[in-house]
Amino acid sequence: MTQFSVLDLSPIAQGSNAAQSFRNSLDLAQHAERWGYHRFWLAEHHGMPGIASAATAVLICHIAGGTSTIRVGAGGIMLPNHSPLVIAEQFGTLESLFPGRIDLGLGRAPGSDQATARALRRNLASDADEFPQDVVELMDYFSAESRRSVRAVPGAGLKVPIWILGSSLFGAQLAAALGLPYAFASHFAPAQMMQAIDLYRATFRPSAQLDKPYVMLGFNVFAADTDEEAQFRATSMQQAFVNLRSGRPSQLPPPVEDYWNRIGAQEKALLEQVLSCSAVGSPETVSNEIRAFIARTGADELMITSQIFDHAARLHSYEIAAEVQKSLR
Repeated sequence: MTQFSVLDLSPIAQGSNAAQSFRNSLDLAQHAERWGYHRFWLAEHHGMPGIASAATAVLICHIAGGTSTIRVGAGGIMLPNHSPLVIAEQFGTLESLFPGRIDLGLGRAPGSDQATARALRRNLASDADEFPQDVVELMDYFSAESRRSVRAVPGAGLKVPIWILGSSLFGAQLAAALGLPYAFASHFAPAQMMQAIDLYRATFRPSAQLDKPYVMLGFNVFAADTDEEAQFRATSMQQAFVNLRSGRPSQLPPPVEDYWNRIGAQEKALLEQVLSCSAVGSPETVSNEIRAFIARTGADELMITSQIFDHAARLHSYEIAAEVQKSLR
């Protein structure tokens, strides 16, 4: 059975603030736990006016502390921004506080622009091309018999599942070579999805963590009682994406009527491409689209994101998706 999980960017809605976003994230996680979602992941982004999850490990602690059974983790930590030792200590701390519930997804993008990346690192000695070595170093810090003279305390000997995140063939190759589960960012960069899945499955090498390939795919869901309402709710995300790609990153804007007919051909082409892995509509429409996506990809797990302006409407969208998952059993 395909698992369903939640990806939350802790969106800051227009006119709101980070404190309210954190309250909404915890409320969503508590609902998701009751509705049977498998994981609740938060993503590292920096300098983004509409995303509050920059201090990802801190927010994971907040969410895990307010829930009891759902797995909580990072989707992901952008490893070039950090020392592998620091991440081992952070997630060793989280695993010690919430044993058996913490996931660590790793990406090699900075999660920001170049100016912000420089501010994060103090220097640019850290290089995204060193990502495979950094992943191996991080894995070694969690080992009970590390080969390094420096130990991660807490961290050493703890079984924190590590995932490789990606939107290209690079991540697929690395996850397969290391025998790790693979999460593809199809919710905003779907172009190489099928090629990456095929490459990962074909070249996967079993490891101590995983004996066979495991694919998680990002998927947008904008669900409501009617197709028309869902299409209206989806315009917040559409506006935010157009703003971001136009160099005007914004807080999550309120939905607008008839947005599709207000934008030009270039913006329409962008949205059709980046948001092609989406289900928008009533419960029946969303169910059909999710089933078709799973049939096409063979996804082991869907990481569902639902960037909806109104918190109650966002909860309802996730509730509808949870009902779809139950119908797949």
